[in-house]
Amino acid sequence: MAVRDLRTLPKAHLHLHFTGSMRPATLLELADKYGVHLPSALSGGEPPELRATDERGWFRFQRLYDIARSCLREPEDIRRLVREAAEEDVRDGSHWLEIQVDPTSYAPRLGGLIPALEIILDAVDSAARETGLGMRLVVAANRMKHPLDARTLARLAVRFRDRGIVGFGLSNDERRGFARDFDRAFAIARHGGLLAVPHGGELNGPDSVRDCLDDLHAARVGHGVRAADDPALLARLAERKVTCEVCPASNVALGVYDKPEDVPMRTLWNAGVPMALGADDPLLFGSRLAAQYAIAREAHGFTDHELAELARQSVRAASMPADVREKTLTGIDEWLA
Repeated sequence: MAVRDLRTLPKAHLHLHFTGSMRPATLLELADKYGVHLPSALSGGEPPELRATDERGWFRFQRLYDIARSCLREPEDIRRLVREAAEEDVRDGSHWLEIQVDPTSYAPRLGGLIPALEIILDAVDSAARETGLGMRLVVAANRMKHPLDARTLARLAVRFRDRGIVGFGLSNDERRGFARDFDRAFAIARHGGLLAVPHGGELNGPDSVRDCLDDLHAARVGHGVRAADDPALLARLAERKVTCEVCPASNVALGVYDKPEDVPMRTLWNAGVPMALGADDPLLFGSRLAAQYAIAREAHGFTDHELAELARQSVRAASMPADVREKTLTGIDEWLA
């Protein structure tokens, strides 16, 4: 029997960072345009040795990300990035993308926080119309900044909810600060109708996931894989149907696990924890959405029926309109037929 093509499996993509979605060739062009010197890890040299589980590794990762972000300076750069991210997702079988961004990082070059967010939202709207991909935005606070900044972002995200913002996140090094420091920002977002989707359980252990549930009332958890170390926490995630946005290639690149086989996808699966596979930062980790499903197939022995259920779980966790959800679920059944 022929192997089913994972790129044609309909799916939703719920964990993709803004600058990290950039095509390497686009980064090279923009760096040349603005005279930005790229280190070899970003210019086609050896893949970066990140190992972000130690402080130096996280610094290297953040430095590379910041250099790439410095090449996004004009509205057209933003439009290009979003359009190309959508094109890549469509190529990998995605029917829905929730792309995550901290607009404060782009505000200095785009005329301020509100203009930056409007440019990004306009780019998402245009890319969705041009590619046919359903797209929405998750606004993410930076846990390395003051919690008051997060509250400002949460209010802004709620204000622009009707323009396509569906969630509020919390990213960057989870070893810094406490989730509870951001509880007011997440309360503002939740009360404004946004999903709470903080990162947790990546660089830190199961306590980080528990804090996302207890302090931020997470509907989904970015990564969440370290919950596998705590059977009681797994049972809680399964009972509440809290989806973990699992990014296996990222986990290996950042040194959370040594090899793809070590990522505890089977542990979460067997515990009944919903998963939505994501690419995280393809620019730095070298693989996009379909490749994450390939890891599930090749490193963990997921059958096509199980891969289809993984895709269904991503669709159920997405902020899709009902008609798009039903159409995508039907497409998954047809992929199996």
